[in-house]
Amino acid sequence: MINNLDLNTENTEINENINGIEEEKQYIVVNIGDEFFGIDIMNIDNIVRMQRITRVPKAGEFFKGVINLRGEVLPVMSLRLKFGVEDDVITNASRIIIVKINGQYPVGILVDAVKEVISLSDSKIERAVQGVSSDKTMYLNGIGKYNNELISLLNIDSVIGVHEA
Repeated sequence: MINNLDLNTENTEINENINGIEEEKQYIVVNIGDEFFGIDIMNIDNIVRMQRITRVPKAGEFFKGVINLRGEVLPVMSLRLKFGVEDDVITNASRIIIVKINGQYPVGILVDAVKEVISLSDSKIERAVQGVSSDKTMYLNGIGKYNNELISLLNIDSVIGVHEA
């Protein structure tokens, strides 16, 4: 299933509708606990099967350790721990998504499973999450509506802790 994902596709597609032209972005939908999150494919470098994570003493509480991916040592963080869900339970569906921070620095994100690639137009995304009081909202770009499901769209730079000066 994961091997068939095409991450080299162009991120935006143009759809014409009654109101004119509408852009679509593609997202990888991942499962963390009981929730679905979308990651913009433009932030994703690779998706790899679970592998041995080497712990690093005194690393941040959300960081699980490091992996060796084709000779490159990459930090791996847990979205479960970041979002206050119980610690990771590794299964055959667990994956490490390699994202590029500011388009340069690779970091692995541990997720429970990768579900699918979806396209969302701006009209299917609610930008402001009003009335929701959650620590997670600071990590979101919005909420996407797809096939009667709500998908929280992650701001990867915020999730990783990158703050632009």
